[in-house]
Amino acid sequence: MVFVKSVQSIYVEREFRKCLSKNIQIMGELYAPQGEKRMWTADNWKDYEVLDASAGEKLERWGDYLLIRPDPQVIWNTDKTHPGWKKRNAHYHRSSKGGGEWEFFDLPDEWSIHYKALTFNLKPFSFKHTGLFPEQAANWDWFSSLIKDAVKGSGRQIKVLNLFAYTGGATVAAAKAGASVTHVDSSKGMVTWAKENAAASGLASAPIRWLVDDCVKFVEREIRRGNTYDAIIMDPPSYGRGPKGEIWKIEESIFPFIRLCADILSKDALFFLINSYTTGLQPAVLSYMVKTVITPRFGGHAQADEIGLPVSSNGLILPCGAACRWQNR
Repeated sequence: MVFVKSVQSIYVEREFRKCLSKNIQIMGELYAPQGEKRMWTADNWKDYEVLDASAGEKLERWGDYLLIRPDPQVIWNTDKTHPGWKKRNAHYHRSSKGGGEWEFFDLPDEWSIHYKALTFNLKPFSFKHTGLFPEQAANWDWFSSLIKDAVKGSGRQIKVLNLFAYTGGATVAAAKAGASVTHVDSSKGMVTWAKENAAASGLASAPIRWLVDDCVKFVEREIRRGNTYDAIIMDPPSYGRGPKGEIWKIEESIFPFIRLCADILSKDALFFLINSYTTGLQPAVLSYMVKTVITPRFGGHAQADEIGLPVSSNGLILPCGAACRWQNR
């Protein structure tokens, strides 16, 4: 049987679609006012950009070099028309058995890129990494502004604790803004790398304390010592081991750890930041934990959202994780 739309039904359908489109536009304006981004976006880079993304991979420019790396968020399969796909300097291939390996074409063992006044030393290593998560620049800008305003307004030294601190992106950003920083990571190699980034950024003599330690045990000792910090940054892994084999599983450990960290925040705490790349720890989950633990004790305001990187080939935003930011005003 063949159905033929009447002129009236076509008109009704067209009007319905127009109405639906208008409602979607209105809802979009409610949740993302004109000119406001829908997530926290690291869009101030000069030396880094996502050029394109397709079929489980992203094409990135790290300074003068093009890398192709896997990305689980890229579930779409669009045409790879950007010429950089064929001019890559290195390509990380995932293995069906887990892990993967780099394929190198023309890439130095190490090189550097800059973000504003910061310098980061890069090198390709295990599981696709380069030693930097560029999307975190969105958070660096946020807390750097808070630190600068606090130092300028009160003249006091802002003490920042950076936990699971990796190669020190947040550490050098906070130090450059004028804070004294305690950098804690369980990997001696990562702490050494972070020191190199600090030196490259002109912060070799900055007030940074470098510690190779289990983050949970360190915070427990700080509680016993009565030490406090004006700000805490944490970027916990999904799973990890401390320097003495301590086990960390984020689903079991993160909420008790936030509670511990609340005990070492100063009474005039400036901010608290938690990042997550773990599937399941969405912005609402991070927000719930922070608003349950931090806000009742210190007041202030907590907000959570996705963090992302702009894709230059199409103007869209590639989501890269989630974060919750708390600040005291």
